Amino acid sequence: MQPIVYKKNSNDTKFESVLPPMSINNKIVDDLVKNQVEFVTTVPCKQLAGVIDVLEHSDKIIHVPANKEDEGMGLCAGAYMGGKRSCIIMQNTAIGVTINTLVTLIQYYQIPLPMLISYRGEVGEKVACQVEMAVHTKALLAQLNIPTYHFHHADQVEEFDAILNHTFMSKKPSAILTDANFWRTAQ
Repeated sequence: MQPIVYKKNSNDTKFESVLPPMSINNKIVDDLVKNQVEFVTTVPCKQLAGVIDVLEHSDKIIHVPANKEDEGMGLCAGAYMGGKRSCIIMQNTAIGVTINTLVTLIQYYQIPLPMLISYRGEVGEKVACQVEMAVHTKALLAQLNIPTYHFHHADQVEEFDAILNHTFMSKKPSAILTDANFWRTAQ
C-alpha cells in the first residue's frame, strides 16, 4: 500500500491524507466514479484501508461505513432502488454471513453489486482464523453463480473498469477478490 501523507487543508483546520496520484487506491476509486458509482459502503479491513481513505475524501461518492457486510448490502440495495449505483468493500471472511442477503435481495431483485473483497487467509496470512474461510470463499461464490475475479498482481487492477461495466450491464453481483500479494505488489 502507498504510504499516507498528511497535509493541512485549505482552511488550516484539519489535516487531510493525500495519496500519490497514481496509487492503486486512487485507480479503484477513479474507476468507481467513471462507472457512475455514487454510493459505497465499507466494512473495515487493513488491506483495504487505503481505498477507504480515498473514499472518505471523495466528493463524488457517498461513503457510509457499515457494521456488518449483510447490513452493507442492504444499504447498497436501498441506494440502488433510490437510483444510485453502489459498491460494497469488505473481507471474504464474511461471505458466509451474506449468503441470505445475496440470494434473497441482491440476486432476486437483479441488483448489480460489485463487491471489492480482500481475500484473506491465503499463504502468508498471519491471522489463523482467516485461513478457514479462504478455503471456502471461491466455492461459495461459485455455488451462488456470482462471477468472481481474483486479483493476485497489481497490474490486474486494469481490469477493474471493465468488470464494473459488465456488472452494471448484466444486473448481477460480482466479486473482485484482492489478495495480500496484490496489495504487496501495489507498493
